[in-house]
Amino acid sequence: MPDRPIDQEVERITSDLIADRRYFHQHPELGFQEENTARVVAERLRALDLEVQTGVAKTGVVGVLRGARPGRTVLLRADMDALPIEEENDVPYRSQNPGVMHACGHDAHTAILLGVARILAGMRAEIAGTVKFAFQPAEELVSGAKPMIEAGVMENPRVDACFGLHVWQDLPVGVIGVRSGPLMASGDHFHAVVRGRSAHAAQPHLGIDATLVACQAVVALQSLVSREVDPLQAAVVTVGQLHAGTAHNIIAGQAEFAGTVRTFDADVRRQLSERVPALIRAVAAVMGATAEVEYRFGVPATVNDPAMTAIVRAAASEVVGAEHVVEATPTMGSEDMSFFLEAAPGCYFFAGSRNDGAGKTGGHHHPRFDIDEQVLPIGVETLVRATLAYLGQPA
Repeated sequence: MPDRPIDQEVERITSDLIADRRYFHQHPELGFQEENTARVVAERLRALDLEVQTGVAKTGVVGVLRGARPGRTVLLRADMDALPIEEENDVPYRSQNPGVMHACGHDAHTAILLGVARILAGMRAEIAGTVKFAFQPAEELVSGAKPMIEAGVMENPRVDACFGLHVWQDLPVGVIGVRSGPLMASGDHFHAVVRGRSAHAAQPHLGIDATLVACQAVVALQSLVSREVDPLQAAVVTVGQLHAGTAHNIIAGQAEFAGTVRTFDADVRRQLSERVPALIRAVAAVMGATAEVEYRFGVPATVNDPAMTAIVRAAASEVVGAEHVVEATPTMGSEDMSFFLEAAPGCYFFAGSRNDGAGKTGGHHHPRFDIDEQVLPIGVETLVRATLAYLGQPA
């Protein structure tokens, strides 16, 4: 064990956690462009005498800490990328990159995981097993986790369990949200092109109005959730884009629309992947048009393992007290941590970061997003305790 209890070790590095988070906040980088972030992360991990691999899935970094004795392997994950948002916060650490901002908290995630690595590296002689620190690119593009896994991050040695967190503005700082089972939804998307026949607006009988067809299809899609999906299952079908026409007095011969499909259940996901394209094509055909539909699977649902969730819940209770550990509310938002959780049992949890009194209330992806930095040591200590609890269990 370290010279001081874990909570004191965390307190000792808290000022460094804040400095790291603010540095990353000032220097945000978009997905697969995290060159400076990855460089700093790799330097910090090498300074801890960890095995370090860079360029994983383009800009990802993996650090490996091998304990003094053999045991199981646990992976801890943090995402590093920012968003194409112009920051509106008037703070000393505001973004220095125009049009790019850490508006979701990945700067905090990176700082937290570096802090966890620092503490666990100091406990190397007491650890039985291996800890992998995965700093992932491009979560906002939901494109970073899968290629990291394809690059072998879950192997050599094989990962037995994984943990991760998200700072969470829906919860006040000092509260941790944990949930077994589905936590975040799958995220798929579709794109449809409706082809009709153009005509003058004054002669609608001579054309096939692609705009009208597209609008009918958009409305009809809502019947899939209301009338075909089990009402006890959650599902969302949202059309976020619709483009048609070239002038106010010309019937459009072509229209395009695109949307997203979210659900927690794998069977509902498959059902909608078949019914969305079929319904769009059927509506078009009934109205004398044709439709081409591309449906792409994105990320699966983020599903927590019950045993791993119990470990996190116990660790969180030690950090903030059982009365401040709540049942996390599932969200239809998506997160590619789901790929890691498919590859190994694990738990992804929410660490409250909102502070109403300090004005830290901006939601995720908002230009005024900011966090109460008290969440940083809370996140570090919870991940450290969960990791040690898992590795301390009999293999």
